[in-house]
Amino acid sequence: MQIAEAMTDTVITAPRDASLGSVAELMRDRSVGSVVIVDGERPCAVITDRDVAIAVAANGVKPSDEVDSHASRPLVCGEVGMNVEEAAALMMQHGVRRLPIVDDGSLVGIVTLDDLAVKTGDLKLAQQMTADVARAALPEFFFHQRGG
Repeated sequence: MQIAEAMTDTVITAPRDASLGSVAELMRDRSVGSVVIVDGERPCAVITDRDVAIAVAANGVKPSDEVDSHASRPLVCGEVGMNVEEAAALMMQHGVRRLPIVDDGSLVGIVTLDDLAVKTGDLKLAQQMTADVARAALPEFFFHQRGG
């Protein structure tokens, strides 16, 4: 299956100079957990609802601050011509749950781990991918048995 069959082609984006507050409102209004930050049509970063919450609530950043300095980098992107197995491998390799899809550098879609799980219909593969990405993204101590 090609990634174009699994991706969402409507991507919620914001320019680099957008405020954290406006991006949070965009997430709320569009019911999404992440926004791709773009420079023109080219994706340059991604920011999640968790990133916004930590920046504003825990780190005391003003909602009027520009989103660009609080977004996750480097941005890992997939190519529109890849298949879902290649996309899943790329996501696992980099420990990301969201993969913007580009065609000649321009943003054309986004695929999430959940999208891949649903589209492939392979529950075992989906569980393994989720576990692999979680292990890659989270500190190792979360996966060790904790003494008491």
